[in-house]
Amino acid sequence: MEHLLRLTSIQRPAHQWRAATLVLTGIAALELVLLLVAGGALLTRSGSAVASAKPAHRAQTAPVKKSHAVRHTAAALPRRRVGVLILNGNGRTGAASVAAARVTHRGYKVRGVGNASSSDYVHSIVMYRPGFRAEGSRLAHDLGVKIIGPLDGMRPSQLHGAHTVLILGA
Repeated sequence: MEHLLRLTSIQRPAHQWRAATLVLTGIAALELVLLLVAGGALLTRSGSAVASAKPAHRAQTAPVKKSHAVRHTAAALPRRRVGVLILNGNGRTGAASVAAARVTHRGYKVRGVGNASSSDYVHSIVMYRPGFRAEGSRLAHDLGVKIIGPLDGMRPSQLHGAHTVLILGA
């Protein structure tokens, strides 16, 4: 004679554990998605901040602006008289030399080529000395660089007479 098996009290918790495990797995998956979204938002927002990071002891200067937000005024100096210092900020060997050829081809005078203080720039940046905003804006436009801002983090002696600085990003 066959008897129906009855669930005993020992077997019931196994079923409850499965349900609890599924619920907790769902909660953990939701938390993971929220963390990924928050991390992605922070990385996206700080992508340009990496390039414009300033040491804490320096005075705060004007924020970096996108070139399309900057009004283009007529540059006082012709391209052949605008000095450009080109710094490799992406770590690729020879990137600054390739950019120097491109800048020279556009009519600018390359004052020097070298490496930036770090090689983790996400985007290329054009910075300009005080009084040369229009020249910096024109250089950024000519090269298709979207981030432009006032010169920061360099002493005049490091510029080799350049009016603008191009830092190459990834």
